[in-house]
Amino acid sequence: MLVDFNSLPDDSRIWVYQSNRKFSDEEITAIEEKTKTFLTQWTAHGANLEAGFEVKHSRFIVFGLNQANASASGCSIDASVHFIQELEKEFDLDLMDKMNVTFYNGDFIAHKTLTDFRKMAKNRSVSKNTVVFNNLVNTKAEYLENWEVPASESWHNRFLA
Repeated sequence: MLVDFNSLPDDSRIWVYQSNRKFSDEEITAIEEKTKTFLTQWTAHGANLEAGFEVKHSRFIVFGLNQANASASGCSIDASVHFIQELEKEFDLDLMDKMNVTFYNGDFIAHKTLTDFRKMAKNRSVSKNTVVFNNLVNTKAEYLENWEVPASESWHNRFLA
């Protein structure tokens, strides 16, 4: 069951998929329509899942699931991963690679491999104050409060001097 993302409770489970590139306006429209269709039909053991989503910064797809009524099962999580993989193929995107880092570089959002981010940290091209996207958040409350944070407040801190 598709619901407005903003109406999901703060303890809703969150999945963040970051893209290796910015989406075009046409891609955003298509991704939103396909995601609405998927979430409308998303179930766990026959029970409708109360889920919402948003596309942020033309680069992230964020799923939220209210687990109060029904929790995601292995099969339903597999279905969501398969859906994301279909988007990857259709739009020639990389949405599943967790070994990439996305961060603000001035007013722009940069996307680098973890290896490149480490090199940038070593060269002091990024610092503890660089705002990174912490895609390891688990709940909507964490997403709202700790998704865009200084690197010093994220797992990225281990790479900074």
